[in-house]
Amino acid sequence: MDWFKDWFDSKYYHILYKNRDEQEAVFFLNKIINHIKLKKGKVLDVACGKGRHAKYLNKIGFNVVGIDLSKNSIDLAKKNENEKLKFYVHDMRNIFKENEFNLVTNLFTSFGYFEDHNDEQKAINSMAKNLKKEGMLLIDFMNVKKVINLLIPSEKKIIDDINFDIKRSFNENYIIKDIEIIDKEINLKFQEKVRTLTLIDFSKMLEKANLKIIDLFGDYKLSDFNALHSDRLIILAMKS
Repeated sequence: MDWFKDWFDSKYYHILYKNRDEQEAVFFLNKIINHIKLKKGKVLDVACGKGRHAKYLNKIGFNVVGIDLSKNSIDLAKKNENEKLKFYVHDMRNIFKENEFNLVTNLFTSFGYFEDHNDEQKAINSMAKNLKKEGMLLIDFMNVKKVINLLIPSEKKIIDDINFDIKRSFNENYIIKDIEIIDKEINLKFQEKVRTLTLIDFSKMLEKANLKIIDLFGDYKLSDFNALHSDRLIILAMKS
């Protein structure tokens, strides 16, 4: 069983990450949409979660589809559906709708989860297939080198009277987060594993999918990317 199928469908996942910065997400989306000068069109948000990015893109005028493997996340997202905002349970490794979208987004490190590295290439290939010619793929991933350099080995959080005991580690292939949850009589353990993908790794995968990198950024202000110091690895690629 892939770790993300259980964890992303757990109510505790949504509790642990419920305070994600909405203003930061809006700020970034405004910056990137202005940068690429996309005025209208169809957007596919891959691994959309509860749909916070998809909802805002729809609010500013785009026809948006959000897809995610987590049924619980999609059930929550569907509460915000309208004529031009739809959500579906879907595996990013599979093509959703070929040659359909002007922009495909994969945001907030929603990639690198698979045990088989070939599945990552398969996901990139599918994202490319979903794009129209000269459509753009936007990937927002962690900057692996900085994350490893600043890794906090252990952390305890109490949210809604639930105890989260978090331990972080890394190896050659993954950054790993082990999460123990104590909720009254309930004691659960989950694990997050995200592959340590670098710009070189993404460049190779994108090239194989006939996608050309046209811009690189290192944060949500769209500053230049620096492999040691940037907070994020943000890639904008175009389908040829």
